[in-house]
Amino acid sequence: MTNFMVLSATLITLALLFYSLGVWAEQISHYLKVWHVVAFWAGFLFDTTGTIAMSKLSSNPFDLNDLHTLTGQVALWLMLIHAIWATVVVWKGSEKHRLEFHTYSLMVWMFWLIPYLGGMYMGMTR
Repeated sequence: MTNFMVLSATLITLALLFYSLGVWAEQISHYLKVWHVVAFWAGFLFDTTGTIAMSKLSSNPFDLNDLHTLTGQVALWLMLIHAIWATVVVWKGSEKHRLEFHTYSLMVWMFWLIPYLGGMYMGMTR
């Protein structure tokens, strides 16, 4: 495994760590807090950086006919929408919105796991 592959995998794993921390802490508390939003953004930034790094290792990085690439792109967009929405809810939202936000978070996290686990599997079988 090359140093660049280790860096890429580390960045993606940091995305898993931060995003999972934010989502599960919010799930447990049933209330969206500022630090959850910070964790969402950190997860998104690590995932974006890791994805860019991984794309440098691929011969065809933007092939949306590839299931892993397609689900990864959808997951990144969902994470971005999730982080923006969470930011707006914390900044301008009502208490009701902060209490109900967690229902969307778990769905985005579960979808995000599809390309994460798929990429892990692909990395282990090559």
